[in-house]
Amino acid sequence: MTATRVPGQPVVEDGVLISTNPASGAEAGRVPVAGAEAVNETVRRAHEAALWWQALGYDGRRERLLRWRSLIVRRIEELARLTSLETGKPDADAVVEATGAVEHLDWAARNAKRVLGPRRMRTRLLVAEHSGHLEYQPFGVVGVIGPWNYPILTPVGPISGALAAGNAVVFKPSEYTPIVGQWLVDTFAEVVPEQPVLQAVHGLGDTGAALCRSGVGKIAFTGSTATAKKVLAACAENLVPAVIEAGGKDALIVDADADIPAAAEAAVWGSMTNAGQTCIGIERVYAVAPVYDAFVSAVVEKAAKLRTGEEIGPITMPRQLDIIRDHIDDALAKGGRAVLGGADAVQPPYVSPTVLVDVPADSREIRDETFGPTLTITKVADADEAVDKANDTAYGLGGAVFGRKNALKIARRMRSGMVAVNSTLSFVGMGNLPFGGVGESGFGRVHGEDGLREFARAKSITVRRAPSALPGMTFERTPAQVANIVKALRILYGRK
Repeated sequence: MTATRVPGQPVVEDGVLISTNPASGAEAGRVPVAGAEAVNETVRRAHEAALWWQALGYDGRRERLLRWRSLIVRRIEELARLTSLETGKPDADAVVEATGAVEHLDWAARNAKRVLGPRRMRTRLLVAEHSGHLEYQPFGVVGVIGPWNYPILTPVGPISGALAAGNAVVFKPSEYTPIVGQWLVDTFAEVVPEQPVLQAVHGLGDTGAALCRSGVGKIAFTGSTATAKKVLAACAENLVPAVIEAGGKDALIVDADADIPAAAEAAVWGSMTNAGQTCIGIERVYAVAPVYDAFVSAVVEKAAKLRTGEEIGPITMPRQLDIIRDHIDDALAKGGRAVLGGADAVQPPYVSPTVLVDVPADSREIRDETFGPTLTITKVADADEAVDKANDTAYGLGGAVFGRKNALKIARRMRSGMVAVNSTLSFVGMGNLPFGGVGESGFGRVHGEDGLREFARAKSITVRRAPSALPGMTFERTPAQVANIVKALRILYGRK
């Protein structure tokens, strides 16, 4: 390795992308970079493969997707080690991540036919001579642009949904985790060797932009809000629809009747897992006054036991260290206090667990996504104030509530796509629940029935079964027939 290379920072040399471990600098692997022509050729092959894949039908695709699922399970330790090498995250975290991917792959494969298969729809009286039919047709090729923080779980969600719906997929992994992405593609090819149904293209941002312009039918993107806007701009050139899962600044509300030890444990997990590099990570807590002190003490006690280099891995993207340091410094400069960690927490490539209190609402630590193992805890008078403060953000991805009597009511009032009650992050593990956000956290959904429908076009078909009793859509209608239509409308819909 050359002396100028920064551990974890992607490097392109002679058309090859080199991936390294962010802590040790050890090389994880090399993949060829795809320019615009290579991306276009990959998508062309994908369109041909999609015809074969669609012809297999739901049952044929289900069988092959479940074979891929089983292969991942058999080789889960191998995948975990590779993920740990490339991202720095602990092996155990990588195993848990892969477990979630297996759940979503299994659910999509087993449920695509039920959710997307052709069905007959009930007719309406005014058009009773027609039968209605609904089916969902694949886009053909879906482009998936994945993130680096969860390089298995996050892309497998849209990949599995798109494949189950009958699309071929071209996958652009993050330049920070190309080797894990290539492993997913290569293992799929082991169980589906006939056609290049799932392919990868590697490179930096220009490769992702080329994918958006390559003729794919839809894009599924996961990443920062800033990059999401660039993706949407590229997609807009050809009106390519997109599913966007962007940043978050998720909040946990702790009500007066919460189980404080459980809430503290969940807050530490939700904020510190994967070194805080989690789009649905808990970055803010609003605890009501009666339990605030006990909650802060419990969080500090639990978080202080975490060890950097073991439970807390390195920050995968080196430049994120500057953002984390800036957020902590800004919070302290504006009057916040560190009850754990603080100004010296950032020791590249690690950040030690940091818990901040009395942080003003206008600080970057409260307003912007930090993406590190930091947590702010704010005292509020009651749940109403907590909801107001939790919703005072441009983001709206996930969230959590701890409490008993009113927890579900509070959860429903939070402006977010998902909320966990008496846990954190748990909604990502349920294959039948849709996942996605609002506001600057994006739009559209992956996972669950809504996620499957994102990767297929609804197509409506009517079939005439008999002559029209109330002919309206014809120039041959008579005044008497129009009068009969009016009478029928009044009988059917004229009463309150």
